[in-house]
Amino acid sequence: MFGGLTGLQDPKGTDWGERMLNTVASQTIRHLFTQSESVEVFVRCYPSSKLLQGSIDSFKMNGRGLVIRKDFAVEEMSFETDAVAIDFGSVLSGKLSLKQPTQAIAQVILSEAGINQAFSAELVKKRLLNLSVPSLTELSGGEPVSFTEVQVQLLPGNRLQLVAKADLNNGELVPLNMSLALGIERRRRVSFKDPKIQLDQVPEAQREISQTLSVALVEILDNMVDLDRFDLDGVKMRLNRLETEGQKLIFSGYAEVERIPNSAR
Repeated sequence: MFGGLTGLQDPKGTDWGERMLNTVASQTIRHLFTQSESVEVFVRCYPSSKLLQGSIDSFKMNGRGLVIRKDFAVEEMSFETDAVAIDFGSVLSGKLSLKQPTQAIAQVILSEAGINQAFSAELVKKRLLNLSVPSLTELSGGEPVSFTEVQVQLLPGNRLQLVAKADLNNGELVPLNMSLALGIERRRRVSFKDPKIQLDQVPEAQREISQTLSVALVEILDNMVDLDRFDLDGVKMRLNRLETEGQKLIFSGYAEVERIPNSAR
């Protein structure tokens, strides 16, 4: 299920360091995720004697079908470092520890289905259900407001289509329908901007409140997706760009690796 792939093989067979590292790294990396379809690790260390000084040439990981924190599906994730200093003693004990923090080029691909699934996660639902902020309760006669049945469709040009329902807790459900622009702020937050609210499918009597609730939902979403809330322990993702491509949302950036986590969170 988890393949440790050896690196370049020296004709003299001195790839023992790469073989050992690939085995240990594969076992370590797989524990970062709640679930994974495949994880491939490629470690370069030539000549293998450099491993004794804790020096490796490069480290690359490719993963597919990953689940982070039990609820967040990642279709693909990859990262690659240049030279890295590791603790050789930790390798002998079956673990992988860094001597110093390092950075890795990273790419993360989310599927449209995975994004929609994330709206069912507790971490997300608690930010959408039973909201009592005054700007919302003024619309519901003082009752908490919930945003439910959220579904998104990825669009070209880094936009998405979003439909949802606003439950005013008074027997009234208000349909919401809009398109939004996706962006990146401060390299760690996914922003939702430039809403194009569509009211043609909303009953005329609800159009004004649908407009107001749509703006409120955009503000909530715009403050929700901060990558620091989803980081693996010891690994921080930083984003340079995002792009919608068919039913995929592709993030490119880098990972700040302070330490190799021991297990998934």
